[in-house]
Amino acid sequence: MRSHATTSLVVVGSGIAGLTTALHAASRGARVTVVTKRTLEDTATSWAQGGIAAVTDDGDSVASHAEDTLTAAAGLGDPAAAQLVAAGGADAIADLVSRGVVFDTDAAGHHVRGLEAAHSHPRIIHAGGDATGREIQRALSAAARTASRITVREHGIAVDIVLEDGRARGVRLLGGDILRADAVVLATGGAGALFAHTTNPPVATADGVAMALRAGAAVTDLEFVQFHPTVLDAAEPFLVSEAVRGEGAVLLDDSGRRFALDAHPEGELAPRDVVSRAIADAMARQGGRSVRLDATVLREETSACAAFLADRFPTIDRAVRAAGLDWSVTPVPVTPAAHYLMGGVVTDLDGRTSIPALFAAGETARTGLHGANRLASNSLLEGVVFGTRVAAAATSDAAGASWPEIGGGGPTPQVTVADEEPEPFTRAALQRLMWEHAGLRREGGGLVRAAATVAAWRNGRPARAATPAGVEDDNLLLVAAHMLAAAEARRESVGAHFRTDGTCPDAPPAPSPTLIGAPC
Repeated sequence: MRSHATTSLVVVGSGIAGLTTALHAASRGARVTVVTKRTLEDTATSWAQGGIAAVTDDGDSVASHAEDTLTAAAGLGDPAAAQLVAAGGADAIADLVSRGVVFDTDAAGHHVRGLEAAHSHPRIIHAGGDATGREIQRALSAAARTASRITVREHGIAVDIVLEDGRARGVRLLGGDILRADAVVLATGGAGALFAHTTNPPVATADGVAMALRAGAAVTDLEFVQFHPTVLDAAEPFLVSEAVRGEGAVLLDDSGRRFALDAHPEGELAPRDVVSRAIADAMARQGGRSVRLDATVLREETSACAAFLADRFPTIDRAVRAAGLDWSVTPVPVTPAAHYLMGGVVTDLDGRTSIPALFAAGETARTGLHGANRLASNSLLEGVVFGTRVAAAATSDAAGASWPEIGGGGPTPQVTVADEEPEPFTRAALQRLMWEHAGLRREGGGLVRAAATVAAWRNGRPARAATPAGVEDDNLLLVAAHMLAAAEARRESVGAHFRTDGTCPDAPPAPSPTLIGAPC
């Protein structure tokens, strides 16, 4: 049957993936409505510090970037996705520049490229030193607000996908309004609000994944949650970018020992899951006290170090000093925190989900790019590459009758009963539960008990939330149930998923030393 071009599109979410999709779809003639539950700029993209990975140097190669991506993915990454995204780096940077993003350049006008963990080449491009995400969000938001074919609907709480004849035809908002469209794109970010410690903004409540689950779309790999190694341990926690370690900062325990080298030859620049567990083990050995990130080694003279940190990492420098710390003089306390959801709504390489006319992009989607562990600074790149591809697919074939077969959903939560009455539900209680049982280290019995508690909390809730916070809580509980089921079902330790009672893969994806505390 002949396919018809999409004429209208609803994009749920306003970060880099959502706005890239919206802008490209509008340029292809579609009418686009962007729905965001707070303001257009209130996104995880705005919080991104580290930069965007892209091959823009003759000394680097797409093959090398793809290989690094697959190595970090711990054997579970999709080579086709890795190749596609790595190959799209230069075009992604050019696209962002055309939208008004101002990247950092040297005196000759070339992009300044940094090195981050598990990259074999300096390929990380920054803006504003450590404000890359904020600069990208600024430019994309401005472009979306002035685009004639884009309508921005702020403070709109999308609750469910409207299905007709098995196809996505719009979204229902809290309050009952329905936004109809030929296709729907979910780009709501991740699920950091599931955990007591996170680098994510409060809006990261797994909304898109939950909407997809309620609609019956395939969702998988929710057990793979990346924990960022270095978050400032202060009254107001703040992510200290991977780029700081890329510049040469080191991790020290209470004795002043550089312990990360025990976990991996690359030390502080090993994959994030390795570094995070190394920090957790060091903290356990010293009674739970945080470890220290030593940036004083970046320059010999204190004054030169202070000037360098303020210039290279202005946002972090202000946050550290606001906490009463001078990191040019004294190493600062850091701990791991939940950072990125590798799993999500299953899509093909054009963002199509298992439901016709429903697409997903960015952290909400599971394309196979990240496997069991995301390579640093690939997330912003993924948002541009897949946002562009989703726009092309959604404006060409979403309204047609044919749709490719997309499968591969994760395990369904089992009906379990708690041994004892759990404490009353609060979001903080859920976050503590998930941090303890689905955090850096998991164990089968703890996962089962946590699942029973979540089931009891879900059973005690009304059928339909009536407030924005209630919708978010429903979404978090639904995704928590599926995440716990996925973590319990995967008995082996791989990538960011670490089972203290589990086994290791039969064939590791690449030679690597035994991780501290691993059962291998």
